[in-house]
Amino acid sequence: MTLEEGKNKFIQAWGALGSTWGINRTMAQVHALLLVSAYPLSADAIMQELNISRGNANMNLRALMDWGLVMKEHKAGDRREYFYAEQDIWKALA
Repeated sequence: MTLEEGKNKFIQAWGALGSTWGINRTMAQVHALLLVSAYPLSADAIMQELNISRGNANMNLRALMDWGLVMKEHKAGDRREYFYAEQDIWKALA
């Protein structure tokens, strides 16, 4: 299994777990993508990676930020917002 295949399987599995916990599948997939990303991603990168609409990406990112699971940052000279999740799941759940 390649790294990309493993990443995709994790995103799909996290999405399925989220839906069993009563969380929107796409929201869980956005969270999973940010968990495994080595660096913060823009909304455009998230949309492209998960093949979702801008509205869907923005709505789920806002909800994840409201829950404290995702944070955003700005990069100097770039107008876009970048999003990241705490990599240590125990810290995120504390």
